[in-house]
Amino acid sequence: MRGFFRNVILPLSLYCLMIISVSAQIRLAGYQQARINPELFQHHWAARWISVPDAPNNAYGVYHFRKSFDLAARPEHFYVHVSADNRYKLFVNGKLVSLGPARSDPYNWNFETVDLAQYLKKGSNLLAAVVWNFAEYKPVAQMSFNRTEFLLQGDTAAEQVVNTDATWRCVSNSSYSPWQKPVYGYYVAGPGESLNAQQYPWDWEKSTFDDSSWPQAHMGLPAATKGRRDYPGRLLVPSPLPPMEMVQERLTQIRLTEGLEKPSSGFLKGKKNLTIPAHTKVRLLLDNEQLTTGYLSLQFSRGKDAEIRICYSEALYSDSLTHAKGHRDQIEGKFFVGYEDRVQADGGSNRDFTSLWWRTYRYINLLITTGDEPLVLKDLFGTSSRYPLQQETTFSLPERKDLQQMLDIGWRTARLCANETYMDCPYYEQLQYFGDTRIQALITLYNTRDPWLVKNALEQGRQSMVADGLTMSRYPSNLHQFISSFSLLWLGMGYDYYRYRDDAAYLKTLLPAHRQILSWYEQWLKPDYSLGYVPNWFFADWAGSFDYGEPPREKDGDSAFQDLLYLMSLQMAAELEQNLGMPALAQHYQTLQTNLKKAIYQHYWNPEKGLLADTKTQRSYSQHVNALAVLADVVEADQAKQVMQTVLSDRSLTQTTIYFRYYVNQALSKAGLGDLLLDHLQLWQEQMKLGLTTWAEMPEPSRSDCHAWGSSPNIEFYRIVLGIDSEASGFKKIRIAPALGTLKQASGSMPHPAGTIKTQYTLNAQGKLTARITLPSATSGTLHWKGKTYPLQEGPQVLEL
Repeated sequence: MRGFFRNVILPLSLYCLMIISVSAQIRLAGYQQARINPELFQHHWAARWISVPDAPNNAYGVYHFRKSFDLAARPEHFYVHVSADNRYKLFVNGKLVSLGPARSDPYNWNFETVDLAQYLKKGSNLLAAVVWNFAEYKPVAQMSFNRTEFLLQGDTAAEQVVNTDATWRCVSNSSYSPWQKPVYGYYVAGPGESLNAQQYPWDWEKSTFDDSSWPQAHMGLPAATKGRRDYPGRLLVPSPLPPMEMVQERLTQIRLTEGLEKPSSGFLKGKKNLTIPAHTKVRLLLDNEQLTTGYLSLQFSRGKDAEIRICYSEALYSDSLTHAKGHRDQIEGKFFVGYEDRVQADGGSNRDFTSLWWRTYRYINLLITTGDEPLVLKDLFGTSSRYPLQQETTFSLPERKDLQQMLDIGWRTARLCANETYMDCPYYEQLQYFGDTRIQALITLYNTRDPWLVKNALEQGRQSMVADGLTMSRYPSNLHQFISSFSLLWLGMGYDYYRYRDDAAYLKTLLPAHRQILSWYEQWLKPDYSLGYVPNWFFADWAGSFDYGEPPREKDGDSAFQDLLYLMSLQMAAELEQNLGMPALAQHYQTLQTNLKKAIYQHYWNPEKGLLADTKTQRSYSQHVNALAVLADVVEADQAKQVMQTVLSDRSLTQTTIYFRYYVNQALSKAGLGDLLLDHLQLWQEQMKLGLTTWAEMPEPSRSDCHAWGSSPNIEFYRIVLGIDSEASGFKKIRIAPALGTLKQASGSMPHPAGTIKTQYTLNAQGKLTARITLPSATSGTLHWKGKTYPLQEGPQVLEL
């Protein structure tokens, strides 16, 4: 493992996936055209799933596999397809070339395609893989076939010399064991690692290592892609995602030292060793200055029997009862709580511990206890791991420099919550919750040209569906959970994709799943078309007065929130069916929504308050319900404007947290009050005052310091302030309706399927607007300003209004 991740950047060209139409079961195209032999979709593979002989099924274990082979010459290409259960890291001649498989489920088990050519040489070559199974300790987001196995298949006859079979050698690595330290709050992201360096087979991935004592691999089933008849194993599909972005990151400073004089800055820069004397206990508190996700590498020598504990935390804590953290930069009077990795040194030279799975941290607490021999720390650094989203937006408000910082924090949060799936949080759960993901997907659509992660989320929502008709709340997940509202929000994510990307063929495949969800809901309708008691958790927001995130509901299920979310889903589904599916079904949804809208207004509207109540008893009122009422057109025009003014001013209403503020801000814009957006960003400003570098799950005290559901300004500064929105499916028509408030200047741009949309606005002292707008080729649009509409054409144009 020495030098395991130093200066590693995995280029996208290493991972080759294919846009295929071989079988209807494979619904996602790969992120780029690539080489996958079509015969691999028609027959069982020659490669076998292999394992270490006598290794127990569904038990914690770390295993190594090696294969030496000769080449007459270095090839131009050498494609292989690789997978494992649970996870693998693949090396070629000592260099890391692939990690995976991307998280999925046994009925859609991903394999990565890699071109190994640039790592090969004439003569002898070595493939080596580490495969691990965390079994009962595995993250909830990790699914498994309950057998630890490895698979590698050459693409054509030229590459099949490396197919996994009995010619591979293997060994069980007994140096690893799970290491679990408790943290505050719900944590399901997997164990830490304890490594006894005396038992580790150092340099196992290098050609100089002697594996002659290792046994031959046990051969299991031949591999097969999804769609093979009566196949009892994992159903293989090409991973639809590019490899994760991996770049070296260095911790920036040592904030606290105990038991040792403060080291020089050269240690963190990788330029100077740090020696810990024998019989010494040392604590180093290291600060990355901003939250990150990545693999931590510790390189060391000597120090036989020394214990090294590497502890990870998003922030330090100031209160053990409330779990408050205070200002994230401050360490005085605070204490450390976080999960850990542990290494027991063997006294050898040039050891390198790199965690099998990536970690989330701002602070690293390094705890070292040495024995009879000094320990030499040679380097400590991280290698980031996140989905390779490329931001393609620009934004400039000369009068509000703070908003750029807000966008930077939001983008960092979105990046850290995007890996092999979208994630609610990278530290605690790493689960793809579809309520969170709807916002995360729209951030992707507004800020990047990448379609793969959005489509992967849509597909995994469909894959999670059960016979009842609902998606699971989160997926992939080995622990089933159902949040009824999140099935509707997953449908909404498909509708968002319909509006912002031109991909009708794929969207049509989602319609049967939409129909199942809405059919499930329809069974709970009362005679007046409102919903009765809908089963499962009906999460809305972590609002203070909500019971574990659920808005008020009466015993018979009566709930305005529930009815409104269903109404909005009917509206979206009707449009999708009308344009892509079954017009007769669209008419059915139209009938349902017409009657439901009447019932909602009749049951929940309070004319004296000018608001909709949470239930028919009208005992409580919330920002949530009234924002949804505006979005669902239950209240419109001047009435909608009045409702939203009250939503902003009446503090007696149940207030939204950072998550549901996304819907409140949308409702502001729809009610014609978008000019107020920049004056109501307190939820984000309060977190900035606390020194957060990513948006927290909820107001202080918050369990998680990184939840991308709070990054909605990275949508709304473009959609509301700059006013850029889709006015037709596939973004074929563009609506520009800036809401500048008191601003005199604003400019920015965002990606569009056909190019880039650019805007620049200047307001003079007399209130006259100069709008410079560029639309992509083959598009048209409209500019909306002060109640008037102006046509826009492709290319640049200037309007004086």
